[in-house]
Amino acid sequence: MASQGTKRKRDHDSSDSSIETKLTTNMIIENARQILQRVTKSSDLNDKGSRKKATIGVFGKSGEGKSSLLSAILGKLYFLPSGCFGACTAVVTQVEANLDDSNYTAEIELFSKEEWENELKDVFKDIKDESEERNEDLIEMAAEKITALYGDDADKKTLEELQNDETFAKIEPFLSISKKIISSSDLSEFTNEVASFIQHSQTSSGGWYWPLVKSVTIKIPDCHGLLENIVLLDLPGTGDCNKIRDDLWKTKLRECSSVWIVSAINRAITDRDPWGILKHCIEELGPGGKCKSINFICTKTDDINPGEYIRSVRLPRDQIPEDKDQKKTCILHRNNHAKTRVKEKFENSEIKKIFNTDSQFQVFTVSSNAFFDHNLNLESSETEIPKLQDDLMNFNKTINIELTRDYVNKAKGVLSLIQSGQLDNEKEKMIEMKVNEFKNNLKESLIELDKYFRSIYKDLEQHLSKGVEESVNSCVASTKKLIASNKDGRGFHKILGALCKNYGCYWSKNWDVVLDLNKSLAKHLHKNIYDDFCKIFPVTGKTGTSVQEQIDKFSIIQSDSAYTRSDILHYIQDFIIIEETKLKAALSRDIVDKKKDIYTSIQITIVHEMASCYRQAAAVRGIGSKKKMQDLLINTVDQKKGDMFEKAKMEVLKKFNNLKLDIKSTLEKELEKAIERSESQNNKKTRMDVSREIEELEGLLDHLD
Repeated sequence: MASQGTKRKRDHDSSDSSIETKLTTNMIIENARQILQRVTKSSDLNDKGSRKKATIGVFGKSGEGKSSLLSAILGKLYFLPSGCFGACTAVVTQVEANLDDSNYTAEIELFSKEEWENELKDVFKDIKDESEERNEDLIEMAAEKITALYGDDADKKTLEELQNDETFAKIEPFLSISKKIISSSDLSEFTNEVASFIQHSQTSSGGWYWPLVKSVTIKIPDCHGLLENIVLLDLPGTGDCNKIRDDLWKTKLRECSSVWIVSAINRAITDRDPWGILKHCIEELGPGGKCKSINFICTKTDDINPGEYIRSVRLPRDQIPEDKDQKKTCILHRNNHAKTRVKEKFENSEIKKIFNTDSQFQVFTVSSNAFFDHNLNLESSETEIPKLQDDLMNFNKTINIELTRDYVNKAKGVLSLIQSGQLDNEKEKMIEMKVNEFKNNLKESLIELDKYFRSIYKDLEQHLSKGVEESVNSCVASTKKLIASNKDGRGFHKILGALCKNYGCYWSKNWDVVLDLNKSLAKHLHKNIYDDFCKIFPVTGKTGTSVQEQIDKFSIIQSDSAYTRSDILHYIQDFIIIEETKLKAALSRDIVDKKKDIYTSIQITIVHEMASCYRQAAAVRGIGSKKKMQDLLINTVDQKKGDMFEKAKMEVLKKFNNLKLDIKSTLEKELEKAIERSESQNNKKTRMDVSREIEELEGLLDHLD
């Protein structure tokens, strides 16, 4: 392509040597920065913080091997004490790379003094409950929290006695700070110091501060290849927690782009917890979230008795080697069997509807112990820890490549705009015509986009109306069924009180009781828009009618555009294409966030409408409290059903319409700016030839393919 205008003297005659060998993403970004720096004297593209890290949610009860698994993946033996990744708390714990220095760092978010005092009052109400209908599960959790913090006899003291105890004074300083930072270059020292904030001990009480903790972020050095762009997030609520912070829990769950289900291999198939939790969270993962894959991780594969296993599965004698290799044979046989059974269970589950391809569901059988201890007769590859590490590294690498490509393309867009400024008088009219063409195309494309949204809105409104009708007809009956006592009724008034206190949600410690009145009331609305949502906002793939597909095909450059042979117009179009690509990527991230808001708005509206009832019911005390709470909930649902579900419907439609307006407004404003920039750049009539630099950037992009 011939260059236009006056040639400028180059800082470097050639940069070919810099891209002859395979470049890392960091090297590519650095080269792109240097190219941009020598042309514009600046390498700042204002892209800092524009991308969130990808989140992998980790489910698993204490004792299932989560801590050992994490330690093995990071290659750090005893990185976290057994049972502390998630502990017995409602603490949200996340692990990520330390990108700032070489220290191990923990950022611990703590309760305020007022928050803890309110929590303490509620805990003592549960502990001191001596009624016949007392709920042992709630009492056990309350006692566990108090004794962990204040010592063995703390649950036998009054609140006033506890406040006068010397241990209480030691805790006061923690309540005066919102965040505590622990940092050390020594792993052992760090682990010992952070343990009291995230670990629970059954044998030693007092001095464990996890009841004061809301969330913990642990940052690990030297793991860029695994976690530079990824956060591992432990999700409480799988039998580990004392009190579910429902809003925080669900919000974090919706951020997960992938989920790991961790279960000991001897319970992976029969244990209902992992599958029950997944089923319960399906809306937060799929239509209400952005999860694209699930890894089911069977742990503790080395924990096996060969003789017992051979008898239980009737392993044929010709498959049983000498004693030395018996254990390994049994481990690998059980691993293969577990993988087959878990996959079969997934195929027959409701979860399959969302994760509908084999690549979206994988099963790993791991032994963290054998990964570190080679005397357990398993090859490193047979522990499957390396497979999980590769999975993480590939995910991290993919994100890195995307970020690098974004940066280089932005740099290329800047230089393409500079290159397009090389005009002579004969081409000014051509540029003016091209700019007018862009403006007309923008108007027409926006009209087409509006037609698409009107069509989708109409279908959504129709299905929501059906959901409203079904909800009004069934809500009272479904409420009565959900809040009815269990068989013996013992302690149910406490469960009902906990449900009201937590604004409609209750999970028991071991997940044997899961009550969510808001989800029950929202189910018909969600059911009727489920198919719409899967088409409009698919988790993966194309449906032909998704918002993302409409954005992808949106362009102000038409295939039959005139003057495409012109070098100058080529650079202008190249700049516009890059701006469109950058804009579409940003919109894609916004669409996922807004999709979550749209879907969850149904339950949020119901919670808002029921909030005063929940508060009133939670305050009910004394004889007959269970019946009073039940009547209050049922009567409120009956009274509000006429407009509560209609409000939920209108909130969904309002948010969907806002999504349309935001997308159209963003496309219009940003592309108008891009057109204006291309026009104003050409009016400057600069004489700077950067065609070589553009070729260099294109060469850098080739290394990412």
